[in-house]
Amino acid sequence: MDNKRIIGIMGPGSGATDKDLETAFELGKLLAENDYYVLTGGRASGVMEAAMKGAKSAGGTTIGVLPSENGEDQSEFVDIPIKTGMGSARNNINVLTADVVIGVGIGPGTASEIALAIKAQKPILLLNQSPESISFFQKFGYEQLSISESLEEVLGIVDSFKSS
Repeated sequence: MDNKRIIGIMGPGSGATDKDLETAFELGKLLAENDYYVLTGGRASGVMEAAMKGAKSAGGTTIGVLPSENGEDQSEFVDIPIKTGMGSARNNINVLTADVVIGVGIGPGTASEIALAIKAQKPILLLNQSPESISFFQKFGYEQLSISESLEEVLGIVDSFKSS
């Protein structure tokens, strides 16, 4: 039986910053190097594309949960496409499929995924967040919410969630 864990990397598409893209690439690579599956929204844009590209650069396996039925705008770095036809409602699938949700940067879709992860009681790690975003999500008092500015801390934090 395959015991590899699925790590969801959520973040903005067209609104991603250069820092978000760099972080997502390095994060995808780091997770793949440590034998995790990388799950994203699957589109050829922003954090999704960068994280999958990073994972593929390290020989990892990627899962893309796409908003369309036909796979339009699918990233070339998706190994396993899940064509939902659900638009943004696919955010529920992203969150419920992931063992851990990592938010890189912030946008409306990312905020909804983080909120859904809190509701589903999934472990969450936030990277590249503004003080306002951090404050907003901390107001929920959710114990499985971690915040980091360092990729070096990511594996330790992700591994700390193994019992969840």
